[in-house]
Amino acid sequence: MTSTGYLLRLMAVEEWRLRSHVFGGRRFALFPLFVAGVAAGTAAFFGLANADAGLLIDGLHLVVAALGLQVGTVGLVGRDALEDLLGETALLLFSARALPVEPRKLLVAFLVKDVAFYAVLFLLPLTVGLVPLVVLADVPAARLPLLFGTTVGVFAVGVAASVALVGVHTRSRLASTAVAATTVVALVVDGGRLLSVTPYGLLSGVTPAAVAGSLFLPLGLGAVGVALFRFDRRMPTRTAENRFGRLRGRLGDADGQGLLAKSLLDVVRSSGGLWKVVFSQGLVFAVLAVLLAFLPDVVPIRLEPGLTVASVLALGSFTTYNWLCQFDDTGFYLRYPVALSAVFRAKLLGFCLLALPSGLAFLALGGVVFGTGTMLVGIAVFAPLSLYVFGVTAYVAGLEPTELLFDTPVFAAFTLAMMVVLVPLVVAAIVFELRPTAVAVGSVVYASLAGGVGLVLYRRAGPRWERLALAGDA
Repeated sequence: MTSTGYLLRLMAVEEWRLRSHVFGGRRFALFPLFVAGVAAGTAAFFGLANADAGLLIDGLHLVVAALGLQVGTVGLVGRDALEDLLGETALLLFSARALPVEPRKLLVAFLVKDVAFYAVLFLLPLTVGLVPLVVLADVPAARLPLLFGTTVGVFAVGVAASVALVGVHTRSRLASTAVAATTVVALVVDGGRLLSVTPYGLLSGVTPAAVAGSLFLPLGLGAVGVALFRFDRRMPTRTAENRFGRLRGRLGDADGQGLLAKSLLDVVRSSGGLWKVVFSQGLVFAVLAVLLAFLPDVVPIRLEPGLTVASVLALGSFTTYNWLCQFDDTGFYLRYPVALSAVFRAKLLGFCLLALPSGLAFLALGGVVFGTGTMLVGIAVFAPLSLYVFGVTAYVAGLEPTELLFDTPVFAAFTLAMMVVLVPLVVAAIVFELRPTAVAVGSVVYASLAGGVGLVLYRRAGPRWERLALAGDA
């Protein structure tokens, strides 16, 4: 049988060949440099603001852990890949059906490769980007290697925890809900003791318990997830329920070509279904709630919760666009008498049906946590900001957002477009208490203008990508 190490080496080579072939080797290699530059600029800003470096580092670990949880949902994508549901793409992860390779071994190699991939592509540049804190906040330079190790460890714990939860979910949805709820309660009741035996605990001291926890916690969680992971290997049936026809009939004239029904069913039929949309936005909301609780201890400012939560939730709606496009590419639609403008219209409608209700529900939950009055302005700006994120993503990344955003110039354009809108709203959140009414009205107007820009970009996305595809074929 093929060894896991051999599969891991092949997947690493495959990852590089895939990315460098799509983007060009130099453009892909520049991606970590761009991440390091953005991180250094952010660190310098907080350093000049005399922020508490320790709490900044704590916040970095929290964000990295959340990223790990998000990446860990690859267990859902991995399940689809192993079942060959991802269209024409042919990666090593798909080979369990055609070759004598154990599916669990493929999944283990895939997860280890992903942790290493993100460690090099994101976490190492993020650590390098902390160098300004050495100069401005008296963080010892010798501490940076430890910070890299702890961020990688926390990321691995997040990935492993997410995979473990997905593994439990493939056995019992009720059990996965109970495990998630129990974990949250344990962190709230005695989070300090639990965190002391994670890689984060190494920041307080390299103790035997912290070292053991750093090594065995991600390995143990990952082993549980892989062991419980249920691979559906059902033989295809001769008949199937016509969900597409029924859904298209309900949508009526709003979906004349069935493109919206296809997009929605793509999300529903993939592992995790519609719940992964809720999970993605819920994770963003949870991280924000914690950060807003501790931010006044980091810097002497107080962000208005409504504007802050709405802005970041809107940015996080990118993941919903990604789920809607996970089985698509431009070439697929060019084979049929379908205009790409109609495809992007279907994606927009699907986005509005999935991302907006979920985001508004978390904003309503924010009203319970932070107060109803403070969240009203957030509710007013969330929808237009989400439309802006949709329009920018559709225009710069087309129907392949995950792949194209690893292209350094595309990612830089996307980041700049997000900063143009989000930075003024963050400033508005800071000064909100000085003139609440004026800032609230100005924020709603600004967000509405951004939403208008998003709609313009959305309308141009179809013709743009159709033109580029046809030029490429020529």
